[in-house]
Amino acid sequence: MKVRFAPVGFALAALVFATALPTLAQVGKPAAPSAATTSTMTPQAAQVGACPSVPLASADAAMVGTPSDANAWGGARADGAATLSDRVVKYTIDATLDPVKHTVAGKQTLTWRNRSAQPVCSIYLHMYLNAFESEGSTFFTEERTRGFSFRSNVKTKDGDWGYIRLDGVTQGGQPARWTYVHPDNGPETDHTVVRIDLPTPVAAGASTALDMTYFDQLPRVVARTGYFGSFHLVGQWFPKIGVLELPGERGATAPRWNVHEMHLHSEFYADYGSYDVTLHVPKGYVVGATGELQGTPAEANDMVTHRYVQDDVHDFAWTADNRTAKPLEATWTHPGSPQVKVRVLYPPEYTSNAAPVLKATLDSLTYFSDTVGPYPYRTVTAVVPPYNAGEAGGMEYPTFFTADNVDEYKAGTINEYMLDFVTIHEFGHGYFYGILGSNEFEEPMLDEGVNEFWDDRMLRDRNQQLWLATSFSKRLGLAPHISAYGMERLGAMLDRPFDPLGANSWDRYSSNSYGTVYSRTATALHDLETQVGSEAMDRGMKLYYQRWKFRHPGLADFRDALAEGTGRADVVNSVFDNEVFNARRINDSVASLTSEEVLPLGGYVEQAGKRVEMTQDKVAASIKDTRAAWKKAHPKAKDSDGGAFPYRTTVMVRRDGADVPQVLQVEFADGTKQVVRFSGDQHWFRYSWIGKSKATRAVLDPQGDHGLDQSRLDNTRTLEPVPTASFANRIAAFMQNALISGMTL
Repeated sequence: MKVRFAPVGFALAALVFATALPTLAQVGKPAAPSAATTSTMTPQAAQVGACPSVPLASADAAMVGTPSDANAWGGARADGAATLSDRVVKYTIDATLDPVKHTVAGKQTLTWRNRSAQPVCSIYLHMYLNAFESEGSTFFTEERTRGFSFRSNVKTKDGDWGYIRLDGVTQGGQPARWTYVHPDNGPETDHTVVRIDLPTPVAAGASTALDMTYFDQLPRVVARTGYFGSFHLVGQWFPKIGVLELPGERGATAPRWNVHEMHLHSEFYADYGSYDVTLHVPKGYVVGATGELQGTPAEANDMVTHRYVQDDVHDFAWTADNRTAKPLEATWTHPGSPQVKVRVLYPPEYTSNAAPVLKATLDSLTYFSDTVGPYPYRTVTAVVPPYNAGEAGGMEYPTFFTADNVDEYKAGTINEYMLDFVTIHEFGHGYFYGILGSNEFEEPMLDEGVNEFWDDRMLRDRNQQLWLATSFSKRLGLAPHISAYGMERLGAMLDRPFDPLGANSWDRYSSNSYGTVYSRTATALHDLETQVGSEAMDRGMKLYYQRWKFRHPGLADFRDALAEGTGRADVVNSVFDNEVFNARRINDSVASLTSEEVLPLGGYVEQAGKRVEMTQDKVAASIKDTRAAWKKAHPKAKDSDGGAFPYRTTVMVRRDGADVPQVLQVEFADGTKQVVRFSGDQHWFRYSWIGKSKATRAVLDPQGDHGLDQSRLDNTRTLEPVPTASFANRIAAFMQNALISGMTL
């Protein structure tokens, strides 16, 4: 998902919840909503059978510090294996879109395999679309009670709500009973997770098929999914089974269901499997979807039927619009990957966006395949959302994503940068969310953060900067710009990181703190790369991909792959200890710099075997004579040539944060340098030298390796004041503080 920035200070309006719950029509089947109520109905509480209880993942589950077992998720996927993933689930879906009422009528057969060694009597389904059902959902409750915000905070108005209604579930022809549950202790009015109690338990290692019917009322798009006008982005739209994790997988010690409510900041986590989806849409609507289109769409009675199939993915989304211009298409070929059909869907008002989105997608296919691992699928579909549907942009699904839209795509502008960056970012999710299958609920860093870092890396390698020039600055001959990593630092909460990067998506200090999942992770990994080198970072990422593709790794798995691949476990572990599993700021500064002559001292000294007192008069005379003699011997001496006496240079470094490997460089008037490499938990360090030349400047982190340093403005201290530098520092400090405090997610 893409992060958008908006000014701080907009007060959230108070939301008042009022929801009516209807009576039930029959056991296990809720009544149809009345015209006045679009809320999903709560079914009758179900009876749990005699199977061993399978607990739910904790309501505060987060960063996993225990590595997964080598055989987790069926073990590493060997090249040339019969299937890319250990397919756990299969969805056969038939759905019909009503683009006037913005509804989807669906039915599906969900076939699920019990990987555990015990029978299972109940399964859990995500009903994500109910996040947009009412102000009583967990999603909107977090906005109202915690002050969380989603991107540009488009408000839901009367008639804009959406929901998913589960109309029936049967197993082998027998009706199943169900009830809504709240794994994260959310409000009773949240209906985003449902437990299905099965008529027949699923034996260890066996599979079962569930037939379901359901009905979607799509919301006006305010976050991730929905409609605007004739445009429909249909995501989180079908009942989707949770993940049964086994011992040795992401820290589990016993079987557990990993299924969380739909939080405002959270995204998704699901088993890999196969999707066979048939979509019925009115004639004239252009469709794009996850996977490969099967044959030619069939037309009958003003409806067109499209069938898409895709194996080894963990989600399915699609779009339909009758305003879509003629799609832009290309074919990508690359060693190690299948031939890929790339397709860009766009509305007429953003025709200028289509070619740049196509190029950025093709470039991303090449970059990620070369630096992470081969792209394994045969399709990529990118969608440019129409005007007024911006919140549908910047979303990722397997083989399918939505880009941004800009009014004018022009080289050297912010618009160019943003359209390219969002395209690269959403494509990149196809790797870290898609192929690696991260748990975006509990460990969003593994998707959003790692992806953000690799996206920035691609921009760096293609020499792409964010240009900040305006028409006024251009008239002055100024063309300011900032790198991708420079932008990340501005949102990284350098002064006070409230939450570890490995924290979950919902239990956060603020939306800004959640945003550090993107910016601070990218900065931390950039710092790591500067210490281990780009080639080592390449090795670490490729090992991570090769070992954990299609297997749902945890944070400890990522850490250990980087440590092994880079060969620098010390550096990797330090970054994870400080930033991922803790929230420690980095704040080193040059507290003082002195460089003074080493002069004769008063008191008794040894001369020719006798103790002689050096009075203050004798000391003064000695200094005067020595200076005169040196001046006579060096009549044309410059400051860089030293003087009659050596200089003692002393530097004090203050540490008010985490221990990081640091470099101190001291420069002298004669052009020489002293370099010290140090680390430690103490709060200060003192270094001193005696030499012929006077110091001019002390610099911490001269190569800029620590982007997480709270401020780089206090990393340099000169012996003599530099008025222009002081003014520049004041301006830089003002801009940094303004940018950091004036942006929110």
